[in-house]
Amino acid sequence: MMQTGFSKVLPVIPQLIIPIKTALNTRQKKVIVKVLKVLQCLVTADAGAEGQNLIGQALVPYYRQILPVLNIFIRQTDNLGDGIDYGQQKKENLGELIMETLEYFEIHGGEDAFINIKYLVPTYQSVVLS
Repeated sequence: MMQTGFSKVLPVIPQLIIPIKTALNTRQKKVIVKVLKVLQCLVTADAGAEGQNLIGQALVPYYRQILPVLNIFIRQTDNLGDGIDYGQQKKENLGELIMETLEYFEIHGGEDAFINIKYLVPTYQSVVLS
């Protein structure tokens, strides 16, 4: 639905924020991973359309509800030493998935996205400005 019916997603974004925030506040790794994947799909749903990045820009005012939990888990990466992380193919490494989601937010969120992300996640470095 998000790929073809993105015009119907934009009006319901305010109703999606509370369930997203509730899911993130469970602080369970599996739940957070699924929410981050959904957020990535949501932000990129209208990337190829005429009104580019409207969904990403509509999420910017809600960063204050979404990002504080991500700031807690941003440095939680799996250190296996010399081992092989097979979960990386499934994008289950929480720290990397959070960074990737923040990059999506910055790229698709418009000109105010980086400022809002940096305010809530001080360790975040821009991928657009560099």
